[in-house]
Amino acid sequence: MPPETKDDHATIAPGSLEEALLGLRHGIDALDDQILKLLNRRAALSLEVGRKKDGRHSAVFKPFREREVLARLSDANPGPLPTAHLLSIYREILSSSRRLQRPERVAYLGPEGTFSHFAAMAALGHSPDFLPQATIPDVFGAVAGKRADLGIVPLENSLQGTIGQSLDNFQIHDVFIQAEISCRVSHALLSTETGLGDVDTVYSHPQPLAQCAGWLKAHLPKAKVIPTDSTAAAAALVAGTPRVAAIGHTRLAAMHALRVLAAPIEDLPDNWTRFFIIGPEDTKQQTREKTSILFTVPNRPGALYQVLSHLAGEGINLTKLESRPIRGEKWQYFFFADLQCDLTREEYRKLLATLTEQTHSLRILGCYPAGRQIDLADGDVDTPQ
Repeated sequence: MPPETKDDHATIAPGSLEEALLGLRHGIDALDDQILKLLNRRAALSLEVGRKKDGRHSAVFKPFREREVLARLSDANPGPLPTAHLLSIYREILSSSRRLQRPERVAYLGPEGTFSHFAAMAALGHSPDFLPQATIPDVFGAVAGKRADLGIVPLENSLQGTIGQSLDNFQIHDVFIQAEISCRVSHALLSTETGLGDVDTVYSHPQPLAQCAGWLKAHLPKAKVIPTDSTAAAAALVAGTPRVAAIGHTRLAAMHALRVLAAPIEDLPDNWTRFFIIGPEDTKQQTREKTSILFTVPNRPGALYQVLSHLAGEGINLTKLESRPIRGEKWQYFFFADLQCDLTREEYRKLLATLTEQTHSLRILGCYPAGRQIDLADGDVDTPQ
């Protein structure tokens, strides 16, 4: 029989084990007291920052500064606290700091429980006052009318492409892009039923229905598929209703007392949605890595080519280019483009003047830091870059 060791809990008297645990808990309590004091010292500094900004109407959301803080902490983290957990904790600390400086109203495509809602919380924490809006145009209108300080709108999905309604509203409303985030989304089948055999109707937003079309054909081939305004609306609709199911985020199950019958059910796992955080004013941040623009060109051969050639001549990478119809002018189009640069920097002053001359209209929608990647499927934790 091997000799007993100090680490063999079977040889430790119950009283000794309890004493050891009690000592560890006292140590944790002492650390919690220190953390509490440090958090309040940090909060006091945040309040002082807010007082310095008084009268300047400066935005409290500074996405590049927040990214800088998170990146520095990630690099300095020695463990064993997982970096994803550290980022999640600090997301809320930063959210609280903004709230201390000024209450923040954030408009999103509602109702509560949509992917836009989850993306807003993942990007901005839980401290803002979230204002659900019935439509994407309503989100833009709330920000442009300054009924909201920020808004979050979906721009494009990696599987289904661009959300045209969002691009169109940049043409209508005078708002500015503050930041971008890319969120990985995953879908679940939610119902009050206990099995797939009891489901004959499925509700959801058209995009999740399209993203899960193959799964639905394979597992519920006879089910009727009905589109709704949002995944959250679908979940609310099926709550308490027999023989129906909704497609949405797994957390909608707890919100509406539903069962998760299957997850994940999207046809392709690499399913990402890119969101813009918009505000009524430009951020004026010092370090900005991307620019989004809207422009129109004369109706003549080579007009678009000239614009693109000037960008290429300056070594500017064009990561997105899309045309959309101009409202009220049939067969006329505006262009939306993403550029990997800050087009407002002094080095691009001549280029900007040239582009302005060669376009009918040119509007900078915003210059902002390159976006964070957030995995909504894993509880809103940041994906390390």
